[in-house]
Amino acid sequence: MPVDLSILDSLSEQAIGEILQSWSAFVYCTEILLGGRGDLSAVSELASSVAILCRNGLRSLLEDHFLQYLEEAFMASAVLKFWRHFDPYSDVPGLDLKNHQALVNQLQEALSSSLEEICSEKNYQEKCLSLLIHALESYEESFATDKMYYGHHESNLLSRYQLMVSSVLLTTLPFHFPEVLRLYFKHKLEELNTIINISYEDGMGSLKNDGNVKYDAPDEMNIDGNHSESAVSKNYSLVKSIGKVVLDLRNLGFTALTEDAYASSIIQLLKAKVQNLAVDDYRTPVLQSIKEWIQVVPLQFLHALLCYLGDSYDNDVSSGLISPLASRPPSYPGIDAPSEGLVRWQLRLEYFAYEKLQDLRIGKLFEIIVDYPDSSPAIEDLKQCLEHTGQHSKLVDSFISSLRYRLLTAGASTNDILHQYVSTIKALRTIDPTGVFLEAVGEPIRDYLRGRKDTIKCIVTMLTDGSGVNPSGTGNTGDSLLEELNKEAENQETADTDEDINVDDKQAWINAECWEPDPLEADPLRGCRQRGKIDILEMLVSIIGSKDQLVNEYRIMLAEKLLNKSDYDIDSEIRTLELLKIHFGESNMQKCEVMVNDLISSKRMNANIKASKSQLAVNGSEQEKALSLDLVDATIISSNFWPSIQEESLHLPLPVEQILSDYAEKFHEIKAPRKLLWKKYLGTVKLELQFDDRNVEFSVTPLHAAIIMQFQEKTSWVSESLAAAVGLPVDVLNRRMSFWIGKGVIRDSGGTNSNDRVFTLADDVTDANRHDISNETEGMDEEGESSMASFEEQVQKEMTIYQKFIEGMLTNFGGMTLDRIHNTLKMFCVAEPTYDKSLQQLQSFLSMLIAEEKLDMRDGQYFLKK
Repeated sequence: MPVDLSILDSLSEQAIGEILQSWSAFVYCTEILLGGRGDLSAVSELASSVAILCRNGLRSLLEDHFLQYLEEAFMASAVLKFWRHFDPYSDVPGLDLKNHQALVNQLQEALSSSLEEICSEKNYQEKCLSLLIHALESYEESFATDKMYYGHHESNLLSRYQLMVSSVLLTTLPFHFPEVLRLYFKHKLEELNTIINISYEDGMGSLKNDGNVKYDAPDEMNIDGNHSESAVSKNYSLVKSIGKVVLDLRNLGFTALTEDAYASSIIQLLKAKVQNLAVDDYRTPVLQSIKEWIQVVPLQFLHALLCYLGDSYDNDVSSGLISPLASRPPSYPGIDAPSEGLVRWQLRLEYFAYEKLQDLRIGKLFEIIVDYPDSSPAIEDLKQCLEHTGQHSKLVDSFISSLRYRLLTAGASTNDILHQYVSTIKALRTIDPTGVFLEAVGEPIRDYLRGRKDTIKCIVTMLTDGSGVNPSGTGNTGDSLLEELNKEAENQETADTDEDINVDDKQAWINAECWEPDPLEADPLRGCRQRGKIDILEMLVSIIGSKDQLVNEYRIMLAEKLLNKSDYDIDSEIRTLELLKIHFGESNMQKCEVMVNDLISSKRMNANIKASKSQLAVNGSEQEKALSLDLVDATIISSNFWPSIQEESLHLPLPVEQILSDYAEKFHEIKAPRKLLWKKYLGTVKLELQFDDRNVEFSVTPLHAAIIMQFQEKTSWVSESLAAAVGLPVDVLNRRMSFWIGKGVIRDSGGTNSNDRVFTLADDVTDANRHDISNETEGMDEEGESSMASFEEQVQKEMTIYQKFIEGMLTNFGGMTLDRIHNTLKMFCVAEPTYDKSLQQLQSFLSMLIAEEKLDMRDGQYFLKK
């Protein structure tokens, strides 16, 4: 500090000599005090020299000199020695300390001892500084009348000294010292956590490492050490040792560095706890266990530490201001009146736990949804976390990325994608009932499924499959859409009941006050009413584009199921149909209802025909026919209401033809003038083949039965002759023969081409085929060919109605784009049949016309072929 030397001009030589003598004495006393470490013999001489120097206006000079000397002495005797204690630990940040427990123990001992040494040196220097302060105050007392400023010089010098100490230490701080502090607090907290676990295992509670058992509230950590139990005594000793280190670090000006060290250690311990409880465990709720652990370990430690440090009381009570945290209800085991600082710590730790658990669950959300609903506890935890963090957008971005790389790929089957989509809807419906984030997550799945050709068929399979398990073996029982249909029926009944209840004005106001705006991620084109109810079926229909397509595909699948029924047991189909009528309307399901009624009527008609023939047999006539008709069960359909059935010629054996003819004759007698037209290609035939040592039953298609029955006439056939006898093309016959060849019933001698292959009935069945045949009770079409025309084929057939209209438009207007053709058809084709096809179906039909060379396409426009 600069000194005003103009005052020397007004001093006499005697006064200057006195000042110089006093200054020399002051310097000497300073060296004696600060260099002697305990030599206080120069205290009286220090006071007299200080008085003379202050009287001559040199107070600031002597204060600066004394502080400078303190700094040099502190640096030489304490600081350099203090940092040398930590030189052996410069590699600590890069070490795996799990295998260096001895090094950790040495580090903790070095920290405690070095802090004790440097704080002892600092305390001595403060004592010396207090002697200077006392000398200054004595001088002021000798002539001052106002004593209100006596303490001002003391606080000023002490604050300057404290700032000096902090500055010296921080400017010489080694880069590894913060890590040393974090390591110290980390191991002390782990030690505390171990002590608490041991105390609970000894009967003080039920704290377990797996986090699945509820924590009992422990007694407050008694920092006075009066509790008789060994665990509390250990807690006290541990907290006391940690508190002593924290006090010493604060005394040296490391307050912020210390708080950061033990805060990061607590966070690191909490992070490890969350990781240990939550990793790969989706079927157990863990959030409540984590929150209870926070109260048992970190908050108890912080409460005891703050009490030890004297920071357990709120600092703003005297100001008259009440913190909003004061209204938070106390929920701390063993703590009656938590301070605001402790409440802030709880909020901070709980928020970190929410965020960490949320990140773990979001990172594994794909696996969690695969296991849904078994993983519903993990979904509930994630929901609570997101309610506190509000980071829904992180969930959306992460899950969409997982979907693109793990699900929406060519290797994933449509069944798997649909089952995952249904599980995603159910899981996200729990997290966000408004459906805002489901819109964002589901859009990539819907876009991808629209490009799959078998999407409609797979959706209908899920609707009609009561088990809810997809053919690939994945998925859960909760994935069945029949379950959703049942829920919708129940909800509709409840809604019908609730319609009679009028909501009063008060409730309306309550509902209005609870209204909240949509999140920023919400689609502005969808209103709250549209988003209020998440309907899984509607979301699946939105993939297809029209419920008519789904209904038509269901008709095809229902037809196949009904035609394969051999016992007329259609209870499950009736139940499914009734549920679909609730969702899609009775008018849309009318044809399906006729199909089901056909089965019911067929069962009744079949019983009537057999009963009448049985009566004839009793009367002694047509006994052979009566016995034969008992072998026939017919499904009589109203062809106008059923999907198109693929036709294929087939020559049945004469006995079978005679049975069918007799059955049709009797039907005509009962239902005149109606007649039966047999679809010989459809149905199931039960055969019994007799071998040398056993008889084996088969359930096969009429085609397979017709083939094998030809071998009753002769045991060997050339493929061309057998094809002519059965009425099939040779290549089709050769494919069908593979079934009987595979069962060891027919042997193939081969041939130069497909027309001269020789099929021979086996004399006996080899041992290699015995197991297969003895267990074979079904011989249905191994090629999986459907008897129903596919939905695409039916659409193409229906679209031919509009072919002439499209050709007329192109004749009049020339080239037209796909959109223009589509809109024109919708505008003018309003009479029966109404144009109700989608843009994709029209495009497929136009592509077929191009393949047939009836249309051309150039520059995005369709033209008539010239």
